[in-house]
Amino acid sequence: MPLRQKDLYMISTTDFFYPLVDDPYMQGRIGCANVLSDMYSFGVYNIDNVLMILAASTEMPKEDRDISTKLMIKGFTDLAKEAGTMVTGGQTVQNPWPIIGGTATSVCTKDEFIMPISAVPGDVLVLTKALGTQVAVNLNQWRCNNNERWQKLRENNIIDEQQAIRTYEFAMEQMARLNRNAAMLLHKYKVHACTDVTGFGIMGHGNNLVKNQKLPVNFHIHTLPVIKHVKDVVQFMNNIFKFLDGLSAETSGGLLICLPRDQAQGFCAELSSMDPASSAWIIGDVVAADHTDTSLNCCTIAENRTYIEV
Repeated sequence: MPLRQKDLYMISTTDFFYPLVDDPYMQGRIGCANVLSDMYSFGVYNIDNVLMILAASTEMPKEDRDISTKLMIKGFTDLAKEAGTMVTGGQTVQNPWPIIGGTATSVCTKDEFIMPISAVPGDVLVLTKALGTQVAVNLNQWRCNNNERWQKLRENNIIDEQQAIRTYEFAMEQMARLNRNAAMLLHKYKVHACTDVTGFGIMGHGNNLVKNQKLPVNFHIHTLPVIKHVKDVVQFMNNIFKFLDGLSAETSGGLLICLPRDQAQGFCAELSSMDPASSAWIIGDVVAADHTDTSLNCCTIAENRTYIEV
């Protein structure tokens, strides 16, 4: 939003969700990372202010509620500090389920953010986090509950307990990792458009992004980086969550970036050098569409797609 002060803009986002991991401290970190990712997708890496949205559970015993709520707050505020910002307030309510999230705001000049509208034919698509968080956290629930799905996976030797735990822990750490370094590099590597991959999955956000481009272009995805063991699980479970179609929800996922082909390798290499825990992959191409009606722009995944297990 343009401000009344000349040449200044306010960029703001709000997001919150229910817990999806067992550790309330990590849930707080994931909640903060998820909020900030929307800002990072615009290349805004200096966040001026964060407000916290918090709900304490009325369905939990008081002692459990007090402990878990304080840990969620600590996780959220700790990651905000790591992102170079701070939580200055917010809103707390009581609710049957716990909730964590917030609002992030920055005031920017025009050269401090990148509108996600300028992809051109010849660009490539880069993704900065592996896919599969919804599968990983549900797999952990099945394991903890020892339900029928988990028993079938074990009986058919699809995954063992230690592999399931490692898959879950990797997903949890990845969700709590900031996209800030990637956001800083968006400017250096002349990125044309970007979005974060969250609740609509890689295909949902790919379609949302491509439909907002100024030029008639299509996105063609040929490679999907996935969390190790997730693909085996979903194939056995008849493509549960439509993961193989790119429609499985992600939480605090990576950035999906359109940038010039000659810039992509440098971007991926520098991101990994800034944080050894971070990776980025070239996953697709931006191609010219056969029409001039940009409302028809679409994102597709190749039938013979390549999977990279991470």
